[in-house]
Amino acid sequence: MEKQTAIIIPARYGSSRLEGKPLLKVCNKYIIQWVWEKAVKCNGIDRVIVATDDERIYNACREFGAEVEMTSAEHKSGSDRIAEVASRHPEIGYIINLQGDEPLIEEDNIELVRKGVVEDDSADISTLIREIKDMNEVNNPNLVKCIFDVNNYAMYFSRSKIPYERNEGMSKFYGHLGIYGYKREALFNMTSLQQTTYEKAESLEQLRALQNGMKIKVAVVENVPVGIDTKEDFEKFKSMVEGVSLNC
Repeated sequence: MEKQTAIIIPARYGSSRLEGKPLLKVCNKYIIQWVWEKAVKCNGIDRVIVATDDERIYNACREFGAEVEMTSAEHKSGSDRIAEVASRHPEIGYIINLQGDEPLIEEDNIELVRKGVVEDDSADISTLIREIKDMNEVNNPNLVKCIFDVNNYAMYFSRSKIPYERNEGMSKFYGHLGIYGYKREALFNMTSLQQTTYEKAESLEQLRALQNGMKIKVAVVENVPVGIDTKEDFEKFKSMVEGVSLNC
């Protein structure tokens, strides 16, 4: 039987900076609905599932027609949440972890993540990066940087500026975008492993995979989808969408 490819969207109600953000509305659509609508348009995707531990989100997703599943409230990460859902579906062989707070993600970007893990036999995980043009971003610890080899496999992710420039102007810098594709076995393997020293030091879950010898394929994209983490982010997205009447 051919393996299915699924996008699983983890969605929590609680957020330290913007509580309830999946259920905020723009043009009479929930934020989670904006993300889901992008996901269902993607090529090569067999199903899209929202994974949540909150009945309000569950009910809202049912309201607009999404496939949605309840998960444990004890999960510490989105990876654990999507692994619970994937464990119920042995037919799913490839999983894309799409954040529920990125309504501006482009379908082409999701497609690159899918190809990275489905079409590359050596890749356990796939993700996206983009070139950083602003040096303030290079030095910002909230923007995760990535270095990768000549075959586009990640070598390391860091909150620090990497690589260190002994000779200024000799290197480009790349920022990480928080979307992942997993082979089924890789997802279960990673979520079953203990946190590693680098992961604890940087608070970056993907370092657990790298430190355990897993291969992460990266693709470079031009556009930068803006996630909704704060009220200011939400207002910015709202003004962008409402400025284009066809979206409302």
